[in-house]
Amino acid sequence: MNGEKNSSNNRVLKLKYVKLGYHYLITHLLKLCLVPLMAAIIVQASRLSLNDIHQTWLHLEHKLVYVVVLSAFVLVGSTVYFMTRKRSVYLVDYACYLPPSKLKVEHDRFMKHCKLMGCFDETSLVFLDKILGRSGLGEETCAPEAMHCLPPKPSMEAARQETEQVMFGALDTLFANTNVKPKDVGILVVNCSLFNPTPSLSSMIINKYKMRGNIKSFNLGGMGCSAGVIAVDLAKDMLQVHRNNYAIVVSTENITQNWYFGNKKAMLLPNCLFRIGGAAVLLSNKSLDRLRSKYKLIHVVRTHCGANNKAFNCVQQEQDDVGKTGVSLSKDLMTIAGNALKSNITTLGPLVLPISEQILFFVTLVANKLINAKIKPYIPDFKLAFEHFCIHAGGRAVIDELEKNLQLLPVHVEASRMTLHRFGNTSSSSIWYELAYMEAKGRMRKGDRVWQIAFGSGFKCNSAVWLALKNVKPSCNSPWEGCIHRYPVQLSL
Repeated sequence: MNGEKNSSNNRVLKLKYVKLGYHYLITHLLKLCLVPLMAAIIVQASRLSLNDIHQTWLHLEHKLVYVVVLSAFVLVGSTVYFMTRKRSVYLVDYACYLPPSKLKVEHDRFMKHCKLMGCFDETSLVFLDKILGRSGLGEETCAPEAMHCLPPKPSMEAARQETEQVMFGALDTLFANTNVKPKDVGILVVNCSLFNPTPSLSSMIINKYKMRGNIKSFNLGGMGCSAGVIAVDLAKDMLQVHRNNYAIVVSTENITQNWYFGNKKAMLLPNCLFRIGGAAVLLSNKSLDRLRSKYKLIHVVRTHCGANNKAFNCVQQEQDDVGKTGVSLSKDLMTIAGNALKSNITTLGPLVLPISEQILFFVTLVANKLINAKIKPYIPDFKLAFEHFCIHAGGRAVIDELEKNLQLLPVHVEASRMTLHRFGNTSSSSIWYELAYMEAKGRMRKGDRVWQIAFGSGFKCNSAVWLALKNVKPSCNSPWEGCIHRYPVQLSL
């Protein structure tokens, strides 16, 4: 038995090396073809005598008009190119909010509070305890202050206080770490799905930091956990139009006004998963900022499946039979998320995958379509395109599904699992806590590529691709500061 097992392992290992060799051959094929061409040019040039070079120069003198016209054409073309080319967008730095320890909710304390609230029946309490135990959340996630009261006090004022605490906490850290003044910022994009007061959250930030009057501000609401990538995409587009500018993206969610106090199981899930969190991101299109920036934005790919009724209805804010408001999650959520991911990577794949993977995918597709070969569809190896993966920490099932579908290794989803364990589902900001985890672990090297994947109501799947511009170190006041040595932790099955 051991001999057969070793033989099988050897075959798998050999196939792995064959595929790796194929990948390197196809990837560097152009370079390999250029080597003999360059060698031929060098050999030919070495045979030229001084007389040959002199004759060439005399020939050009007789064609001076053509040379001048060609030079002018090249100059004008270069000028037009540099004036119209896409501007690079740099991520100077970002900051994640770290809630105070007094807001922590251990599992036992969570269940005790739920019982004392008096709004959940016995069946719901058993369900909450079961879901919480399997959720992947640890004992240090945080809930807003209003939810620590008995009875809870989910007022508009308490919701404002929670949001201000998160947004201003992240922004204070960001401004301190980057030495950028609030008045230097020309673009502000804020996203929060379920809390949209008047004045808006973006106006609250402008008022707090006394930002300039001509700032371009946007407030995105109702766009779910994928809105952070949407906000980055909007900021990127604005930076293409407005030269020499800074843009700030603030991603958060409000728990205070969106806790569910009823007994419908599909609406109880968010109570177990969502916790306090938020992030502030500083983007720049200034060429000089490349020297101090952490990352460069390479691609943003957005997929919207809202035309499909099942996808549209799988995450809904609604009232239950007795009028209690909450967010309902459909049983079809994972299937819909999987389909949205497939659509998204169909667009993203050609942009990021090496040609070797694209050829394999194309060959299997043609074989199945034209000759009905019944070959299993080839799943591209995204590990050849990215070194790091920031998968939205929406829940344990989401991370498990993507790990399986993308054929990732445990280390690739470690940041997502540990973020879920330490901070819970912080909605659109979770991908930034994950990036901070990788930096705190010292894993981010110059040239590394990062894939941020987020899912949201509607139903949407959005991707952002970043390139590390240096060996990235964690910024001051990182959310993992003081606790990163304890991670990764062993999670129970």
